Amino acid sequence: MKTTADIRRDFLRFFETKGHQIVASSSLVPENDPTLLFTNAGMNQFKEVFLGQDQRNYKRATTAQRCVRAGGKHNDLENVGYTARHHTFFEMLGNFSFGDYFKQDAIQYAWEFLTSAVWLNLPAEKLWVTVYETDQEAYDIWNKTVGVPAERIVRIGDNKGAPYASDNFWQMGDTGPCGPCTEIFYDHGEHIWGGPPGSAEEDGDRYIEIWNVVFMQFNRQADGTMLPLPKPSVDTGMGLERISAVLQHVNSNYDIDIFRRLVAKAADITGTVDLKNKSLNVIADHIRSCAYLIADGVIPSNEGRGYVLRRIIRRAVRHGHLLGAKGAFFYQLVPTLIEVMAEAGNELKDNQALIEKLLRQEEEQFARTLERGLVLLDEALAKVENKVLSGEVVFKLYDTYGFPYDLTADICREKEIVIDQDGFDRAMEAQRQQAQAASNFGIDYSNVISVDGETCFEGYSESESLGKVLAIFHDGKEVERLQAGQSAVVVLDNTPFYGESGGQIGDSGRLESQSAVFAVKDTQKYGKVFGHIGELLQGELVVGQSLNAAVDSQRRAKTALNHSATHLLHAALRQILGTHVSQKGSLVSDSILRFDFAQPEAISKAQLNAIEDLVNQQIRANLPIVTEIMDLDAAKAKGAMALFGEKYSEQVRVLSMGEFSTELCGGIHAKRTGDIGLFKITSEGAIAAGIRRIEAVTGANAINWLHQLQAVIQQSADLLKADSNSLVEKIQQLQERNKRSEKELQLLKEKAAQQAGNNLAKQTQTINGVQVVLQKLDGVEAKSLRIMVDDLKNQLGSAVIAFASVSDGKVNLIVGVTNDLTAKVKAGELVNLMAQQVGGKGGGRPDLAMAGGAQVENVAIALASAKTWLENKL
Repeated sequence: MKTTADIRRDFLRFFETKGHQIVASSSLVPENDPTLLFTNAGMNQFKEVFLGQDQRNYKRATTAQRCVRAGGKHNDLENVGYTARHHTFFEMLGNFSFGDYFKQDAIQYAWEFLTSAVWLNLPAEKLWVTVYETDQEAYDIWNKTVGVPAERIVRIGDNKGAPYASDNFWQMGDTGPCGPCTEIFYDHGEHIWGGPPGSAEEDGDRYIEIWNVVFMQFNRQADGTMLPLPKPSVDTGMGLERISAVLQHVNSNYDIDIFRRLVAKAADITGTVDLKNKSLNVIADHIRSCAYLIADGVIPSNEGRGYVLRRIIRRAVRHGHLLGAKGAFFYQLVPTLIEVMAEAGNELKDNQALIEKLLRQEEEQFARTLERGLVLLDEALAKVENKVLSGEVVFKLYDTYGFPYDLTADICREKEIVIDQDGFDRAMEAQRQQAQAASNFGIDYSNVISVDGETCFEGYSESESLGKVLAIFHDGKEVERLQAGQSAVVVLDNTPFYGESGGQIGDSGRLESQSAVFAVKDTQKYGKVFGHIGELLQGELVVGQSLNAAVDSQRRAKTALNHSATHLLHAALRQILGTHVSQKGSLVSDSILRFDFAQPEAISKAQLNAIEDLVNQQIRANLPIVTEIMDLDAAKAKGAMALFGEKYSEQVRVLSMGEFSTELCGGIHAKRTGDIGLFKITSEGAIAAGIRRIEAVTGANAINWLHQLQAVIQQSADLLKADSNSLVEKIQQLQERNKRSEKELQLLKEKAAQQAGNNLAKQTQTINGVQVVLQKLDGVEAKSLRIMVDDLKNQLGSAVIAFASVSDGKVNLIVGVTNDLTAKVKAGELVNLMAQQVGGKGGGRPDLAMAGGAQVENVAIALASAKTWLENKL
């Protein structure tokens, strides 16, 4: 029996024999693609190639791509564990042609790999295929060339309510590359319910789709027009888990070798005997997505990708609790996962310590969340009317506090309380719509700047060069000429201008001819060309014209210092904090550098000082900054780190600073570390759970920052009539003096409150034989109010006391009841009644309760309502 690892190896080896380049799986965090939450298909890393914005040194590729579908547009989370084939994490086996072979070869490759005795050896009679209804070419290849009988070829038309909206027509988005596809299905046999694709019983489990071959044939325009692509391409995908189930003769993906071992381990650590329990499937699936997401740099948090990771972890932990797990258990699955994933688990092994640490921290934090959520739920249930819990309350517990819906439902059932399901569903739908509106899935791929040709970048050695205008884009449209006063994107065949990437901002400067001056404000990369963004100040620009391109050298020099310092900072962070530090974002400009990185714990002042000292030590060492061009594999062997968000070709630029730092980088840098001069951290803090940010300045900017700091220190010293050496001592003296003054003031307030209480004791009224004090007070703080109430209770012996004080534009309410009267009058009930009149709320013990409010104008009404209420109670 072939293992999952065997099938993965066979697939890649088969297509390698067909001239395909084996390309490693890309990160689950899409590189430079804001349209995707996670990598969810094998073609994601080749999207720019299919769009014509990038070129590779190969025209055929094959991958075993790791994918996650648990958030955004593709969200299978709620089904995972309960169906046979839904997963949050899966591997997509794919082969791709970039304008090389097309339908004939793609179909024959698929058939050979599936049915050849040398490869998977599936029985041909077990395979069915579908084609797009009008794709006669694909139909004829299957029927006449491959020999699949007509009765096992199903034509699928527009079955989703619109032209080209079909299970057998694929499109990247509302616009852009698209085309018909052909799918291959495996028939498990008559003993399993279900019908062939396109039939009324197609949702059954008998016929299972195992492979989809997409023919990228058209470029769909915004108006729906289908334009033929000049270089039709092929994108295929076969789920590794599904084909493994077929080859291992099981009907559920959760019965394949990988999952059997993970389920067994989950059962062992949770003490579960029943291996068919669906909760074990959930845990086994979720450990894969969680571990790989963390390995690819995602940290649990309350937003974006980190929020989805947190939801997956908490769902797994919740199912562990349903099985009776005690204490943290989820992280214990990581070693088994590394074993079962074979060579595909190398990234997990490299990051094992961090994965286990974060999973355990998250599980322990969730335990505290559950404890807090139970308190909030108990409070909500105490206020329930008509045995119905508000759907909004359930949603708030779920969305804000992470309290699982199913746990709320279980507790409600125990108390015979019904959840307002419609209210909960409305709140969930509102959140989905908000998330969808905030996403970026509506990009018009047909409106992207696209130019045939390539810009030669000369900026590593030059800051000025000659270039010819390849294209001009004005108001999003390509034009032949540009007039003075117009803004545009100008594309040159040669340029010294650096296009923004890797966190480094684009260069600015000027493009000039004898009569024209174009001010460049920014430079961006558009596939293989560089776009110079700015305004034509004088003259006229035309396509084909030669221009002198001159970079703002002073701005670039400052940017280069900050970029080199960023590399030193990255290396210092990993040396001081640990190798788990990974970059999460970067900004390198001429004024500052900003570096975001994964770090689950706060950084101490001592650590921060050590990081800064280490960077400055490397600056003083005046290390040479050396760049080399080499193969990507050789660069990795040398220990070069790849930076977040950067896409690398097979030939890469390796930047080294002595032995201290080696990274892949295409940016502009100083010649030696000593050129940086000085490195100064200006701020450090958390920007999300597990993500921290450091901002720093270098060179002249660092000196200016220190000058400004010194000026502030000197100004402060002058105000305190001290010198800078005795400034701290002077501040400490002031603090001590303030403490004494505050204590003396508080004593005076307490004495005044006591005196006021003596006066108020003479202003009691009697209601049904009970002494009552109802008074409005001005400017009395909440603490003084308590003193006054306690004193009055002691003086009067038996009384109900209610005060309303206005202080700093707010209303403070307090009610005190002597112990002999609490059976008749509850302080909390009375203070809440008064608070309602001033737009507030509050509570407390039966003998003392406080509240607040904002409606100062209603204080008299609050006191009057208290009197009426007491007249009815006493």
